[in-house]
Amino acid sequence: MERKNYALVTGGSRGIGRAICIALARDLNYPVLINYQSNAEAAEETKAIITANGGQAELIRFDVSNPAETREQLTEWKDRHPHGLIEVIVNNAGITRDGLFMWMEPDDWNQVVQTSLNGFYHVTKFLIQDLLRHRYGRIINVTSVSGAKGTAGQTNYSAAKAGLIGATKALAQEVAKRNITVNAVAPGFVETDMTSELDEKELKKLIPLNRFGKAEEVADLVCFLASRKASYITGEVIHINGGIYS
Repeated sequence: MERKNYALVTGGSRGIGRAICIALARDLNYPVLINYQSNAEAAEETKAIITANGGQAELIRFDVSNPAETREQLTEWKDRHPHGLIEVIVNNAGITRDGLFMWMEPDDWNQVVQTSLNGFYHVTKFLIQDLLRHRYGRIINVTSVSGAKGTAGQTNYSAAKAGLIGATKALAQEVAKRNITVNAVAPGFVETDMTSELDEKELKKLIPLNRFGKAEEVADLVCFLASRKASYITGEVIHINGGIYS
């Protein structure tokens, strides 16, 4: 039986993750695995959008911060898809627990690092052997402008996202000979649930393009990096922030 190639998007039920799932299915014709942790309704909505447009999608529920759960669910998926290969991995899952460092509780630090940074490790480590054997793959990590320049009130999030940038650059060098690229995209202010509480009118003044980005614009960049057109780009952090930091 012929091998079938898939794309996995962690945190794929809403916001930027949802837009990436839709774009990968539409533009690159990947059957998409939509990972989510708790919001089954949102994940089903994402799947419905993809299938309504003629694409293929499956839901896969696990918490990327939990190594045993991640391993268990991905193993189960592989058992059910003996001829399937996840050749595109988009590490998008992340959470915020904002607050000034001097008052930051250990749990707020640990949860953010465990999801954004360790989640990358848990998912990618499990799947990378298949990519190395296959001699092809695309790993795309969604970091943040906070990981590049640091953001006050987000020491935990900035640390986790900066760690993801370092991991991207190092892993890219390790796997390049096997035709696997590893890149990061670093969004600035993008219209999603995560930024809905922010004062958009005030913050727009800081952005040279004078607007928040759209999740679809980030998704288009991820799609490019996931495509064959980006074969000579690896170890890069591509900023998509309207000029707020470059």
